Amino acid sequence: MNEVRVCLVGAGRAGMVHANNIVYNIKNAVLAAIVDADPELVNERKKELGVERGFTSIDDTLSSDSFDAVVIATPTFTHKELILKSAEAKKHIFCEKPMTITESDGKEILDTVNNNKVKLQIGFMRRFDPPFVHAKEMIDEGVFGDVMIIKSVGRGPGLPPVWANDVSKSNGMLGEVNSHDFDSTRWLANSEYSRIYAEAVNHKIKKYKKKFPEFYDNAVCTVRFKNDIIGTIDGTCPVDYGYDARTEIVLTKGLIVIGEIKSEALLSCDINGNIKKRAFKSWRNRFKEAYLEEMKHFINCIIEDKKPEVTGEDGLAAVKAVVAANKSIKTGMPVEL
Repeated sequence: MNEVRVCLVGAGRAGMVHANNIVYNIKNAVLAAIVDADPELVNERKKELGVERGFTSIDDTLSSDSFDAVVIATPTFTHKELILKSAEAKKHIFCEKPMTITESDGKEILDTVNNNKVKLQIGFMRRFDPPFVHAKEMIDEGVFGDVMIIKSVGRGPGLPPVWANDVSKSNGMLGEVNSHDFDSTRWLANSEYSRIYAEAVNHKIKKYKKKFPEFYDNAVCTVRFKNDIIGTIDGTCPVDYGYDARTEIVLTKGLIVIGEIKSEALLSCDINGNIKKRAFKSWRNRFKEAYLEEMKHFINCIIEDKKPEVTGEDGLAAVKAVVAANKSIKTGMPVEL
């Protein structure tokens, strides 16, 4: 196979990041079809991307042989059904995080994917971001000794769609926003989680307290790994000031800091000494290169018949960690994994 035909499922913000990369930036991939529940959006995206085939249901597309892989960028609570149907139709799958809602659903996904011998890659783009990749290389090479503490920050500028405020459909902000932190810290620690303790509050969006009593917009997790690395994950959404993804790693012989708030190498200072910088306003800007590289990787894995670097097992590990954190929030107690 020299070219991979892709069907995009979910033509919203995240879906369009992947679609534009496939259409304009990846030479051995073709966007063959678009699926979205909104027929007007389907027609709009078809014209925008120059795609002939558009559907409102994945069932209408899977019966055809017009594509090799699906890119799923729909709400979290739809992922399981879409992955299972795609796997049973022998289509390779790229799925945005979080992979699913529950551990049992995650295990069913892995069984179905493995039984049908298709590839599944989860959209943890930090693993393809050059600063994160370089940090991982330094850790694995022992440049600064052994990792002792990892602190990860994941804060979003604005709230996701309304459905995400229902913790039963999204696993809350820890699922929708901080799945990236749970995955990247596990990856950098090179170990599985052994214990998670979490606290969460609703400070900013108090209008949701009645309709979504479990909703929280601030959370802090203390984590411990099986290799005795300890750390924290903190998330706030919305923060309004920008998109903020940073990680600090304390090692026995040094320190590694990944990421920053400011978005460009520009600083201004007026005659009164007031310094101004610009923050990243969107995840699409901060991880632009990483989104491209992860999709290139997915396409190449299909062409070269390789296992993706970010697997369904990684997706399940993040789901388990988020579920444990939400359980800790409810019980007020640490949760052993």
